[in-house]
Amino acid sequence: MPKLILIIISLFIFTGCTRNKTSEIINVSDTSPAYGGNLIDSSIGDASVLNPVLSTDSASSDIIGWVFNGLVKYDKDIKLIGDLAEKWEVSKNGLTITFYLRKNVKWHDGIEFTAEDVQFTYDKLVAPTTKTPYSSDFMLVQKAQVVDKYTFRVTYKKPFAPALESWGMGIIPKHLLWDKDINTASFNRQPIGTGPYKFKEWKTAEKIVLEYNPDYFEGRPYIDRYIYRIIPDQSVQLLELKSGGVDMMGLTPDMFKKQASTQEFNEKFNKYRYPAFQYTYMGFNLLNPIFKDKKIRQAIAYAINKKEIIDGVMLGFGKEATGPFPHSSWAYNPEVKSSSYDPDMAKKILAECGWKDNNKDGILEKQNKQFEFTLVTNQGNKQRELVATIIQEHLKKIGIKVNIRIVAWNAFLAEYVDKKKFDAVILGWSLSRDPDLYSMWHSSMTGEKQYNFVSYKSPLVDKLIIEARETFDMEKRKILYHKIHAILADDQPYVFLYVPESLVAINKKIYGVSVAPIGISHNFIKWYIPKQLQRYK
Repeated sequence: MPKLILIIISLFIFTGCTRNKTSEIINVSDTSPAYGGNLIDSSIGDASVLNPVLSTDSASSDIIGWVFNGLVKYDKDIKLIGDLAEKWEVSKNGLTITFYLRKNVKWHDGIEFTAEDVQFTYDKLVAPTTKTPYSSDFMLVQKAQVVDKYTFRVTYKKPFAPALESWGMGIIPKHLLWDKDINTASFNRQPIGTGPYKFKEWKTAEKIVLEYNPDYFEGRPYIDRYIYRIIPDQSVQLLELKSGGVDMMGLTPDMFKKQASTQEFNEKFNKYRYPAFQYTYMGFNLLNPIFKDKKIRQAIAYAINKKEIIDGVMLGFGKEATGPFPHSSWAYNPEVKSSSYDPDMAKKILAECGWKDNNKDGILEKQNKQFEFTLVTNQGNKQRELVATIIQEHLKKIGIKVNIRIVAWNAFLAEYVDKKKFDAVILGWSLSRDPDLYSMWHSSMTGEKQYNFVSYKSPLVDKLIIEARETFDMEKRKILYHKIHAILADDQPYVFLYVPESLVAINKKIYGVSVAPIGISHNFIKWYIPKQLQRYK
């Protein structure tokens, strides 16, 4: 499922978390796997809701991924395998999937997981009162039924290509939520799942603490506690990483190339670099009259020098985005080229649309109104702030005044994005491996907390999206997605900016980390800290 990217203070380490010295990392006599220890992760934004049915941001999803399981999941090679489902059968016509569930799986409160929980999760996903962006993944379901305690069957009205992947949705417990308003339940801040870690504590804007699940069906994780620190400034995160206040973080390109290249850093930390399955963009609020004409959006795209952004901000750790798919996606259309940097063309288009510098002050006007808008992005992400500044300068050169507003992550989502109270935003998408675009681009998905918050509407794109999700033929789907890619690149509801690389640093006391096609967290329960390096309160 697609998720909003958290590319997005406590300035101190948590009480009792001892700082590690470089010598402790190097001089370890026994590095064999051992249970115990804490791993402290870091994020520039706090979670918003710890319920997989409601979550729309990556900070929440980071935690949800360790607390909940779906029926299926992706393995390290990006192949779907069983999770809460041991196996499944698909009917010859592709319309019915029968899931055979694992037995003796327990919720974190000790109650047994059954097919009733899967049915309950489905019912909540399709309930009109549930504020979820994921209902579109289940709209083609004709019938969902509990066959027996450990068997669940779902039948679709029509072929639905992402059907199996959609059941990677985290399953929620019926016994705790059946009589609650799922949108406001206390469960959303104190979740109980089936995953490798149990929820322990959430101190808003400070930290979220998880503890290992001793009864996890794939075996207990080696690391006892996963601590998610909220540090809204990436430079402060780096200071905390170096001093032992956190054990891992996503590095900015500047950090990766400069601060993380010293001998001292490399003695203490392992660095990982791999392609991210995501992209960053500037999105227009298409309800704003100034952006309704696609020629205006195209002009703005011509005025933005993506290469300068990638070279100057990303330091080359990225590629120009051309549309809604990363380059590594099988749906990516290589024939679609990035909008060229051509400020003269931008000026020409704007003039043709009636925008003139009437007052000779460098700002375009039309009907006595200046071409001015506010570009909003989230606090703590220096890359996005720099991108916003570069775009501001680029657009100033063609006569457009851009004001920049930096907002704390949770407020950014709740007060600006969800309520569509913005002119333009800089955000990003972390994407599902299946290229279904319904939730992000279909015209029916423009409600509050849904993903088409720029309010893009195209009958042709709607038609192609539905065709693509209703065919199992991968080659036919590819042709349809190539068409969608080209249309979105021309319509420019976003200026598709860049596809970044993931740059991660992890303290060398953490063993067992390996990079795979899916990333680095695929084997997280196998990460461990040798006994000599474990520190507690």
